[in-house]
Amino acid sequence: MSAVLLREVPVDSVVHRLWAGTKMIAAFLISLLLMFLPTWPVLGVMIAFLVVIWLLARLPLGTLPRLPWWFWGIVLLGGLINAPIGTKAVLGYAQVFVFGMVLVAAGFLIAYTTPMGEVAPALAKLGAPLRKLRLPVDEWAVVVALTLRGLPLLLDELRVLRAARKLRPKDNLLHRVDHSPIIDIITACMAVATRRAGELGEAITARGGTGMLTAHPSAPTTRDALAIGVVVAVCAGAVALSVAL
Repeated sequence: MSAVLLREVPVDSVVHRLWAGTKMIAAFLISLLLMFLPTWPVLGVMIAFLVVIWLLARLPLGTLPRLPWWFWGIVLLGGLINAPIGTKAVLGYAQVFVFGMVLVAAGFLIAYTTPMGEVAPALAKLGAPLRKLRLPVDEWAVVVALTLRGLPLLLDELRVLRAARKLRPKDNLLHRVDHSPIIDIITACMAVATRRAGELGEAITARGGTGMLTAHPSAPTTRDALAIGVVVAVCAGAVALSVAL
């Protein structure tokens, strides 16, 4: 999973061929529904829908996130803390947890099926109405796109720095100083990130500035309209099921 975290998995599927903005709109509609109606029927429908989308995207099993044991330990601890309050509190805690996992899964689906070069143009097009309010839509789109692009690189740097620290001799003078290894890694990571940011800024300037990142032609098609229609229908069905139950 670490090898493809927040990176496109190059597989030819109907989900990959959708416009990036369509996937963002779909994720927004799902999050909006769960925000106002986080019931178990709605959560169940959304989980089933995301599983179907995952299968349609033809993503390999290796892309499924494998969360560490301490994460599940924290989740279990939260349930135990709510247990003395009553069953209703535990169920509410479970709903919040499942709600968060659904949103994370939707985010991973977008990352795995969308080239990073299409994110900024899609955000710029979706935010086009805000330009009438003189808001820096293009700059915001570039910031989001570069953040998503830089996060996997930053994680790779963290792994390299952690591995390099483990290879350092234990009798080294630095090991005699009483300080946290986490602070060492974070400090080194900040230095590396600053250097990469400078290099990236110079590369963008040499290629014509940030405007080139949002100038890529992108627009929805009939296929995207059908996809949004399916998402709206699934959301409406989830609401109807929740009301019926």
